[in-house]
Amino acid sequence: MQNKTIAIGCDHAGFPYKEGIINYLTSNGYTVKDCGTSSLDSVDYPDYVHPLAQSIESGESAMGVLICGSGNGVCITANKHQQIRAAMVWREDISALSRQHNNANVICIPARFITLEEAVNFVHVFLHTEFEGGRHATRVNKITQF
Repeated sequence: MQNKTIAIGCDHAGFPYKEGIINYLTSNGYTVKDCGTSSLDSVDYPDYVHPLAQSIESGESAMGVLICGSGNGVCITANKHQQIRAAMVWREDISALSRQHNNANVICIPARFITLEEAVNFVHVFLHTEFEGGRHATRVNKITQF
């Protein structure tokens, strides 16, 4: 990955995990674009997802990490963007497969259902797993054709 900028965003439920993931990223040589939020105060997750997705679409960021309570809201919102392939991840093998088979560029983490340690591990796996291409590329290329 040439561009080592990773965008991160969350809602209030994901906020407690954001700093731990940022610490992992910065200590491993990544630059972090923090799209918010910055507190436990209740917020609307789309306000943070859209800037993250736009950062990836513009090329400013290579990939993204989104965190909310269930992971669903941020994932649904991110996938509204044409160039985003956001994957809901709750297990290590799902994290790897989201990259290997789907060329996902955003990982969505359900903070209320996994530990911070698991979340950091899933981000690590996500960032260090390559897209396999081949038959998977054919399928991924059909995602935006409708």
